[in-house]
Amino acid sequence: MKKPIEIWLSFGVTSGIITTLWLIMWLTQWTWIRSVIIWWIFIIAIADSLSDSLGIVVSEEVDKKNKFIDIRDSALATLLAKFITALTFIVPILFLHLQTAAIIDIVRWLILLTILSYFIAKQKNSNPTRLILEHLVIAIIVIVLTYFVWTFISSKFGS
Repeated sequence: MKKPIEIWLSFGVTSGIITTLWLIMWLTQWTWIRSVIIWWIFIIAIADSLSDSLGIVVSEEVDKKNKFIDIRDSALATLLAKFITALTFIVPILFLHLQTAAIIDIVRWLILLTILSYFIAKQKNSNPTRLILEHLVIAIIVIVLTYFVWTFISSKFGS
């Protein structure tokens, strides 16, 4: 059964946001060197996008009903969505103080997730408020959990 490209685009955008935001939060706890943060974003944009795309190819190939072109389109949609999403996090880092850029990236992420959740809810004919709140709560848990895990690890093992 062919999955619409929108599924893989939304997966790529959401995964790109979560992975890159986690990376920025971790890096800004470790270093304030702008070039290091930018290079790590490039690295994660390439490596994580390619690994997720390969994972999609492998998982889609399990379903013998899927055609090569469908699998290729799914992988390409995820790759491009995740790669481009990750790279957009560089823009605030290039032009703003790193702490300000990290805060802007978090707020931008929450806004983008809200918009994406709204369109998903509308497409499913479900309550947008409920889905938006559900996704935002999960997102906030990711942010808070990442911060506390980093704080715990750095206090126990040094940073």
